[in-house]
Amino acid sequence: MHDLRVMPGPGAPRGLIIPASELLEHFSRASGPGGQGVNTTDSRVQLFFDVSTTTALDDDQRRRIVDRLGSRLNDGVLIIDASEHRSQRQNRVVARERLAAALRDAVTPVIGRRATRPTRGSQRRRLESKQRRSDTKAMRRRPSENG
Repeated sequence: MHDLRVMPGPGAPRGLIIPASELLEHFSRASGPGGQGVNTTDSRVQLFFDVSTTTALDDDQRRRIVDRLGSRLNDGVLIIDASEHRSQRQNRVVARERLAAALRDAVTPVIGRRATRPTRGSQRRRLESKQRRSDTKAMRRRPSENG
């Protein structure tokens, strides 16, 4: 097994490289179709990554991952399952891709919305639209007896 590379992005400008020694794979029999080999091949893959002890993350990245993926962590360990393919090799690739995507999304800092004010033109258009709607509804009313 080789190191896992996470592409560069916000929160990890140089990307991440997770050493293969920090990833643990566990194989078991997957449920579902598989033909004659369904009871003989261990094609389901569980990929374990210990966020709390890894050397690949700095403290800020580790904090973001724990904050965002806290519900998916079990004692600081992130577990990724893959069992949709019949081939163990394909499931290993899928599990590693899922781990990379989860880490890339988790280390990306959240940028809040900057509050802005509506422009004068948008305020005018909004009020004109409200007036047109009001006029339309007024035309549907019964004529008053005064005029």
